[in-house]
Amino acid sequence: MRIKDKRIGVLMGGFGSEREVSLSSGKAVLASLKASGYDAVAIDVGDDLIEKLRDERIEAAFIALHGPVGEDGIVQGVLEFLRIPYTGSGVLASAYAMDKRLAKRAFEAEGIPTAKWETLHSNGPRFPQCIKPPMVIKPSRQGSTVGVSIINTGDPDIIQDALTLAFSLDEWALVEEFIPGAEITVGVLDGEALGCVEIRPEGGFYDYERKYTPGKTQYLAPAPIPEPVAERVRNYGVMAYNALGCRGAARADFRVTPEGEVKILEVNTIPGLTSTSLLPKSAGVVGMDFNNLVERMMAGAKYERP
Repeated sequence: MRIKDKRIGVLMGGFGSEREVSLSSGKAVLASLKASGYDAVAIDVGDDLIEKLRDERIEAAFIALHGPVGEDGIVQGVLEFLRIPYTGSGVLASAYAMDKRLAKRAFEAEGIPTAKWETLHSNGPRFPQCIKPPMVIKPSRQGSTVGVSIINTGDPDIIQDALTLAFSLDEWALVEEFIPGAEITVGVLDGEALGCVEIRPEGGFYDYERKYTPGKTQYLAPAPIPEPVAERVRNYGVMAYNALGCRGAARADFRVTPEGEVKILEVNTIPGLTSTSLLPKSAGVVGMDFNNLVERMMAGAKYERP
């Protein structure tokens, strides 16, 4: 049976801080699939997920969940157990990409330039030893810039407050040097790079509000960077995708310094699909509209279990 002949469950919502964003992504995907002729229904993910999948006779899943549970391999594991094909990366790649500590190690092992970094555990020394301001402090396993702080001072109280925020969301905190320059992102679909997009947030910090409030951020697609720099971004994006073992659609985020240095920040294995989201903008640079993007993602649905 082809994917298009299967009953599709669009998994959205979930438990975490990114629930509302996930609902927005899920509704956009659901409308797109229906417009393309799929038999698709919304599945609001909760403790009764398995029952809902069985009650709705779901035969394939489009995962539109963001953050913990949806993006870290847990839901993927449920779908593997049930032998339901699903979009995006598998269990291991999802877990690796979601944990910024593990992803950083994979990037470095593959020779992909990244910002200097260190990690702190909530039960260990709770102050940076190697990284000095300006620096970024974030929980190791969150998305949508939830719990992220940019620190421009050596004031220990301010640094400690940022760490307390990060530890309230995860037992591990990632501390990395702040890289000045342009924020550039590139989508990767089925192992091929899409277009580069530059993000210019109001006030300079691409936080949760600026990500999801129309008008708060300017997006330049294609990014106005020299083609040799854009080529490095695309190549590093594909390298990072492969280093983590991703499949389907993913998005790699970078900083490009005024001197043209490219440093990877992270890979998102379930990029947003809202009206302000970056993956559709990246696809648009290479001439792919939203419905075609969603259909390409859906066509790649599968499970890994033998």
